[in-house]
Amino acid sequence: MDRGRGTGGTDDGPGWTSPVDAGGPMTGAGRTRPTTGDRAADATGMPSEPGPLARHILSLADTKRLLGIRYSDWLLGSPSIETGIAASSMAQDEWGHARLLYSMLKRLGFDPVAVEQDRPAERYYSAPALDDPFPDWAAFVAATIVVDGALAVALESFSHGNFALARSRVPKMLAEEEYHRQFGAAWFARLADAGGEGAAHLERAARAMLPSTLAWLLPDDPAYEALVAECDIWEAGRVGERYRERVG
Repeated sequence: MDRGRGTGGTDDGPGWTSPVDAGGPMTGAGRTRPTTGDRAADATGMPSEPGPLARHILSLADTKRLLGIRYSDWLLGSPSIETGIAASSMAQDEWGHARLLYSMLKRLGFDPVAVEQDRPAERYYSAPALDDPFPDWAAFVAATIVVDGALAVALESFSHGNFALARSRVPKMLAEEEYHRQFGAAWFARLADAGGEGAAHLERAARAMLPSTLAWLLPDDPAYEALVAECDIWEAGRVGERYRERVG
């Protein structure tokens, strides 16, 4: 199995550049997150501290956008033609979902296109596990379980809240995410059962992604508590339980 990084494909999607890969500010293992001391809006009109609902939408949309980019890196570097096609399909799903999520910001008074395209890297809320390209196919597979799984649970919670756009649009995303789950589970089992180097790479990647992904999924801050109260999404305890059920 080729363990080198994937090459070619659609780069960053239709006309996109990854804000992380483009040289955004970095610190430690992840980007500098929006700080609490600066409330100034950026060029898109989005404040550095968006309200709870806007922040949640950005967190989901940014993560999907970047996950699509990471999947697309493996269109030509995956183990087979079939897996390359699957990577392409999954990347397109993620970009489509991201666009739908960004479009929800219009209801909150923001320009979705500007927010999607023009924000600086330090204003992104994507899962830190996606800050760097996947170094090998095992990391791709780990991300389908750890990161894509977290996205699915966050979306499921969002769809059960009282925000009408999420209730109407997210169920279709979840139906498409089921294919990602099946693909990831099959490859995860395949690599794990094979043992050897592949299993070691898989375990290492999954363990590296899990802590930051849990922190992204279950933010311990007043903004998430306010979101639960405002939009009636699941409380953090229920989200964590659902994630454990999904990931194991």
